[in-house]
Amino acid sequence: MKIENAKAQMRKGVLEYCILLVLNGEPLYASSIIKGLKDAKMIVVEGTLYPLLTRLKNDGLLAYRWEESTQGPPRKYYELTEKGRNFLTELEGSWTELSDAVNKVKQMRA
Repeated sequence: MKIENAKAQMRKGVLEYCILLVLNGEPLYASSIIKGLKDAKMIVVEGTLYPLLTRLKNDGLLAYRWEESTQGPPRKYYELTEKGRNFLTELEGSWTELSDAVNKVKQMRA
């Protein structure tokens, strides 16, 4: 197994969680979501992001609205729904449990 493949699989596993985290607080359009993820070294391209946004919207975790832009066509802004905020809260608990478990395993070998 190549290390790049393993790293990509690890990123994929947490990408939805990271998208919800990025959107927690303010509505954003896709380019801003991608920028936030890239800044965090979660490399994402539009071809990866849009299907995830659609799935999260179809699951009722996200909503969107169109907003006029002074720099071109209208932009679609995504935001968490109440269901999405609740889901994110549950994911945060799961992430903490998983992170703690991985850290314990790492400490066992030290």
